[in-house]
Amino acid sequence: MGYVKNIIVAPCDNLSIALFRDLGYSGINKRKNMTEEIYYKKKKIKLPFKDADYSDPFEMETVSNPFSGQSIAMPKFAVAVYDVTMGSTHIAERYDQVHGMGASPAWKDVRKGLDWFRQYFAKEYMVLLD
Repeated sequence: MGYVKNIIVAPCDNLSIALFRDLGYSGINKRKNMTEEIYYKKKKIKLPFKDADYSDPFEMETVSNPFSGQSIAMPKFAVAVYDVTMGSTHIAERYDQVHGMGASPAWKDVRKGLDWFRQYFAKEYMVLLD
């Protein structure tokens, strides 16, 4: 298991913060523009997207590759990164259809998500994103 450090809870109210503290999560901070980190399996992991939904971060979820059909389980904070990466891919591809290949600013988020997976979840990257 791990614990959350400097994660922004949405909605950020006193009840949510109290619930997270009661569950044993520490260091919840409501300030914006803060580096979000999570500790998982004795590793400090920097979360790449500040606006992703990192709720229930250590609950496991199974995700399937839409092309190969292969599945793999990973913690929900990694699923959040996967969701943003895949969503950014769709946005970038749509934008490029109108404005030309590689024109979308969303490719920056796609690259950020792919690099994050290679660094922290290499096996999951190979199953879902390679």
